[in-house]
Amino acid sequence: MTESWANKRKIINDPVYGLINIPSEIIYDIIEHRYFQRLRRIKQLGITDYVYPGAVHTRFQHTLGAIHLIHRAISTLRLKKIHITEEEESATSLAILLHDIGHGPFSHTLEHTIIEKYTHEDLSLMFMEALNTEFHGKLELAIQIFKNQYHKKFLHQLVSSQLDVDRLDYLRRDSFYTGVSEGVVSSDRIIKMLNVKNDQLVVEAKGIYSIEKFLIARWLMYWQVYLHKTVVSTEQLLLKIFERVKYLIRNNIEITLNTELDFFFRNSQQEISDILKNFSAIDDNDIMTLIKVWKNHDDKILSELSERLLNRHLFKIEIQNKPFDKKKIEKLKTKALTQLNLNSNEIDYFVFTNNISKKAYSVTDDKIKILYKDSSIVDIADASDILNTSILSKTVRKYFLCYPKEIV
Repeated sequence: MTESWANKRKIINDPVYGLINIPSEIIYDIIEHRYFQRLRRIKQLGITDYVYPGAVHTRFQHTLGAIHLIHRAISTLRLKKIHITEEEESATSLAILLHDIGHGPFSHTLEHTIIEKYTHEDLSLMFMEALNTEFHGKLELAIQIFKNQYHKKFLHQLVSSQLDVDRLDYLRRDSFYTGVSEGVVSSDRIIKMLNVKNDQLVVEAKGIYSIEKFLIARWLMYWQVYLHKTVVSTEQLLLKIFERVKYLIRNNIEITLNTELDFFFRNSQQEISDILKNFSAIDDNDIMTLIKVWKNHDDKILSELSERLLNRHLFKIEIQNKPFDKKKIEKLKTKALTQLNLNSNEIDYFVFTNNISKKAYSVTDDKIKILYKDSSIVDIADASDILNTSILSKTVRKYFLCYPKEIV
């Protein structure tokens, strides 16, 4: 028997916003679907809990928070006489509900490791199209909004832009769970200041200070949490483990894999239906279980790397604004070769350099627009007294060098 809508009117106690509601029957049905339930087992911040122990919240929690915010944003816009139908509200809610469904284990860290050719946005769209078929076309409008193909462009901006509800939720939620207060943003005030002008999502001028704080908070969270140097070291160790796994597979060395990873690592021809079936069955727990097995592998490199991750025996990491001196790198490699009993083909798993980069604001993407009382619209980079385009849009690049602590 089909469950009635009365039984689907659930109230969820969210630690960030308090009590939130499931807004519609189709939202409830998608939340209950096996594809979406997997997000309970995908941590929002990947392996960041190695640095901030409280950061164990999930993609599932984040997405429910984003639905709550989009419902509030639409209610605000309706009060300002912006016409949004019930069908459009439901579709926009579905689009934000499914915007992260393509994330794999440890979120961004392994994004191009398990499936190299698709981003998580590509996979999210694949999942949406599969669910649209399963739910007899009920996601058609949501897909249009997600792809920015619907004529009301501001609905897409609520889902994906430089001031979308995705960012409003993850900054506040990540700040809450990490305990990093610099990330706290006034999402309530920002939403109250939203409006639409010329089919663009805009912020009324009296909300400009909240937008300034939002951009600064996002910038601080990147360098204090998302790109914290120990987080980077931990992520690099996880990536090195998978680099070694793929090497062993290419060289036909026996290694334990679950069915799903075996599909991705050993099959070059992959149908979308098989990709979704296998990808939706993998979560953080599967990866950590395999790493516990790999710790006992005969390959000393895989075993050593796995043991280091499991027991948080991380690489030392140095970060600076310019590339590292090649002589320093070679000196560290020479020490590692001797002290860790490695050969020249193995050293790059233990001593390596790369870079990370980020910018606070893009002047080419959907800009954050400020609406003044005279109906003029100005880019936040030009409207702000404390922010300017040259600083906001500048890409900051930092170089890192990783190596075992014990070789120094």
